Amino acid sequence: MVIMLKKTVLAVIALGTLLSVSACTSGSATSGSSNPATAAPATAEPDYASALQDRIAEAMEKNAIPGAVALVLSPSRGDWSSTFGTAELGSDVPMSLDDYLRIGSNTKTMTSTVILQLVEEGKLSLEDPISRFRPDVPDGENITIANLSEMRSGLYSYTFDPQFNATLDAEPQKAWTPDELLSIAFSHPANSAPGVTFDYSNTNIVLLGVVIEQLTGMSASEAFEKRIFAPLGLEHTALPANTDSSIPENHPQGYQFGTNVQTIDSYAVPAAELPSALDGTLKPLDQTNANPSWAWTAGAAISTPDDLATYVKALVGGGLLDDTTQKLRLDSIQPMVAGGSPDVGYGLGIAQFAPGILGHDGQLPGYSTFMVYNVNTGDTLIIGCNLSASPVDGENAAVVVAKSVIATLYGAGDVPGDPAAPAS
Repeated sequence: MVIMLKKTVLAVIALGTLLSVSACTSGSATSGSSNPATAAPATAEPDYASALQDRIAEAMEKNAIPGAVALVLSPSRGDWSSTFGTAELGSDVPMSLDDYLRIGSNTKTMTSTVILQLVEEGKLSLEDPISRFRPDVPDGENITIANLSEMRSGLYSYTFDPQFNATLDAEPQKAWTPDELLSIAFSHPANSAPGVTFDYSNTNIVLLGVVIEQLTGMSASEAFEKRIFAPLGLEHTALPANTDSSIPENHPQGYQFGTNVQTIDSYAVPAAELPSALDGTLKPLDQTNANPSWAWTAGAAISTPDDLATYVKALVGGGLLDDTTQKLRLDSIQPMVAGGSPDVGYGLGIAQFAPGILGHDGQLPGYSTFMVYNVNTGDTLIIGCNLSASPVDGENAAVVVAKSVIATLYGAGDVPGDPAAPAS
């Protein structure tokens, strides 16, 4: 769905505003976990735990989020984790911190990481035109690898296409190929000239997936495993083959309000139906087993909260690239809007929400996730939900929860919906 992509952009802006009003300082050092299933009774909870428990529950109730997991790793304030709600509507099935989740656009960071590794190895340059690998890309001789990774190619995202969305609804098990997806994208005129504007597009990252397969001689799934998952010890993370629509056990059921066609413009439920969505009489669709192949290297990966925490720390803090390339990546971040704050932006497959707070978010029908690492404090924050987006305003559900967590941890603003909170 295209709105999940656009909402990622809005998430960066909204959370950047939220974070920028407060310095990212740390409190007293304590440790513990508030997860009822795993907490050790003798371990003291961090001072922020009680407030987080309340704020997350409140955000979920206001946005009809069935279930959520939250993980905070803070070397100075203490670690905390908890689960909320249910993994299956209509049943009392608790969420688990070991649950597998579809992580959506967090996959994009992995794709760009492999691309940067290939740059390190001298197999391509960020200034290479995509026409070197796909001569059929419109204006491809003027679109660079960097343009694709930074979302500045101008290419139309196939996820906007109405017939594409209709096919997703009619054939949820369809195994899409990269060529099919690119054919849809190239049938539409470009949105802008290359390098001119920031325009978040799945087409860009599918093209980078094609480049990875050409240069490595292996599938993107194999390249991710060899270059990212195995080195970091991510035993519960994978990019499934396009024919594989399964998600490993254990996992929550994943939900979405509205069909793919109905949510092309917004995930928000029509105003007349919103009360029913919030009181539970309007049920979301179960999208758990829909094949994510249409998102491929732009959004089809599966992971767990613990694996995401390990990954985002390496993504931001280093460990997957050499020092020079890591600096190049972080230095690539620029405002998404002309004249926007330099503290909030997007670069080579990485988003910055505030100075030193970087990562990404993701959304796929049924699931939403959010991951950041704070280089100033060493804090890691992971949120996962079994709902794509809030029926209230269509915002990524994990981002809704993350805003309440960030407000609590860093004293910025208030939970979404409060008049004091920045607009999203």
